[in-house]
Parts: sequence; C-alpha cells; structure tokens
Amino acid sequence: MYWNWKMGGMMLGLSFFLAVALIKPIGVSTQFVIAGGIMAAAVNPSLVQKDEKTQSGYSSTNAYLNKSGGKYAKAVAKPLTYSFVFVLSMFLGGLIGRLFTKNKQNNPVVRQVPVVHSRRFGNNAMLRYTLSFAGGVIVLWGARLAGGCTSGHMMSGIMQTSVSGYLFAAATFLIAIPTALLFYKSGETDNE
Repeated sequence: MYWNWKMGGMMLGLSFFLAVALIKPIGVSTQFVIAGGIMAAAVNPSLVQKDEKTQSGYSSTNAYLNKSGGKYAKAVAKPLTYSFVFVLSMFLGGLIGRLFTKNKQNNPVVRQVPVVHSRRFGNNAMLRYTLSFAGGVIVLWGARLAGGCTSGHMMSGIMQTSVSGYLFAAATFLIAIPTALLFYKSGETDNE
C-alpha cells in the first residue's frame, strides 16, 4: 500500500489530535537532547544525580539538563517516557512502513539520489547523505534555539491555538517557500 500525501496528512493530523487530546502535545527535538544526555551520562556517570532539593528530584552538572527544576536531568536518568518512546517509534514506524512497501507493484521507485539533487549536484550518494545530515544538524540546532521543533511549535502549537505556533509556522513558510523555489526553480520534480 502506498499512501498519497492527502492520506498521509490526514493520518498525521489524526495522530497529533489523539496525542494532544489523550496524552500530551508531541515534541521531538527535546528527545535528541535527552539522547545526547544519555550518551554523555554513560561516559560521565556523575552528569545526572538524584537531588531532593529540585522539583524533579534530579539535577545535573550540565546547565541545560538542569533547566526547569532538573526536568531534562530526570528524563536522562529515566528515559523511558512517552516522548522518548514516541521518537524511537518514529524510526521503527519508518522501517516497518518501508518493509511493507518494498518491492511491491505500483509503488514509486525510491531513489538514493533524487533526480532534482542529481541534476544540481551530481549522482554521488555520499554527497547526498552528507548534505542531508548537515541540513538535519542545522535544523535541530535551530529547533533547540527556538525552544522546540515543527512538531511542538507548529503542529501541536497551532492545534492548541498557540500564538507562538502561528508565528513559527509563518516564519517557517517564509523561509521554506523561497528555498524550495531556489532548488526547484525550473519546475523539475522527482516524478519525471
């Protein structure tokens, strides 16, 4: 089965609605901070410690993990939270989705190097991966500077009628549309 973008959008919207209504708003970028904290705590066990003086019961020698009364420090010490499992499940869901659609008839060809990238930068898969990784790092860095990602600010935020969600969405599209026009300026797509 291959879902078109309309079905995918409806399913994504339903997922966000259910998460906000039943559990809590979805946010993803914070969990990368938690994953980094888990790795750092494996190397330096004194990074996070129990601390009854803080609101969360945990503190850290790292100022960022110590924010909000040690909330992030607690998440590093006890990572199996809804949010962390949700992020891990995104990777698992992507893998399962790919396995179920792999090599089936009527599925589009999945290219390691999309046509539009190949025309602009050549057919080097390693360059494609490097640029994708670098772009991901920049986006994650920006998300942490903004205090959240598109999941938390835009999708969950707008669903809760948050002013910051609307501002974030406007800023995102003000940058994304000109960037897309720059990369796809000749009207070329991967559906050729």
